[in-house]
Amino acid sequence: MTGGWFLLVCDDPPYDVMVTDPGPRVLDVVQVVRRLTGLSLWHSKVLVTQVPALILNEVPEEDAMTAVLALRDAGARAEAREQP
Repeated sequence: MTGGWFLLVCDDPPYDVMVTDPGPRVLDVVQVVRRLTGLSLWHSKVLVTQVPALILNEVPEEDAMTAVLALRDAGARAEAREQP
């Protein structure tokens, strides 16, 4: 090989989805968490009431943004954090 340049293509960094405040409509947020995670209703409620809570771990950016939008529509404060 003679001194050529090449481009490394890396995977997109994973994101975590966090709920920082369930807001006034806790049951709506619990239903969204249940749908996103597949947890039982009871486990989803425990997760939402112990904020800040990690809802999804190491998901692609598109899935993280979709989850954050669904949680915000339910009345929660949520954010997607890029992992280092």
